[in-house]
Amino acid sequence: NPLRYPVVMSKAAYVPMAAGSWVSGSITATVQISLAMTLPFCGDNVINHFTCEILAVLKLACADISINVISMAVANAMFLGVPVLFIFVSYIFILSTILRIPSAEGRKKAFSTCSAHLTVVLVFYGTILFMYGKPKSKDPLGADKQDLADKLISLFYGVVTPML
Repeated sequence: NPLRYPVVMSKAAYVPMAAGSWVSGSITATVQISLAMTLPFCGDNVINHFTCEILAVLKLACADISINVISMAVANAMFLGVPVLFIFVSYIFILSTILRIPSAEGRKKAFSTCSAHLTVVLVFYGTILFMYGKPKSKDPLGADKQDLADKLISLFYGVVTPML
């Protein structure tokens, strides 16, 4: 019901959602940081990344990071899997509504409106799922190429998506 959006998304609706996002994100970041701070680090301790991202920090650890990986997998399921599922279900409803539009011109307008949002969602969640959902095995191409790929992937969800 897009015409009812200002009524549905009142301050009483969006403030708790925004606060919940900030609180849950802060809790997750605190857990990840506290687990990473307990790890011993060896070598040159130079983060080979654009940002101080948790995956780049964990690469420097010279101990077992299985607890970190498990906590990250739980966080990924909650903060990546659940939103993607909701978005997927909502797009099924949107698609079925668009297909019921009688005119071809109306369907075309509706698809073009939705395609921009869907593109941004796919770029954002696709790159993040690829970055955080891939196995942590050794790359046969070498660490340098893997580091470059990680940097490029992080550019997509950190720079390209906000620009879109």
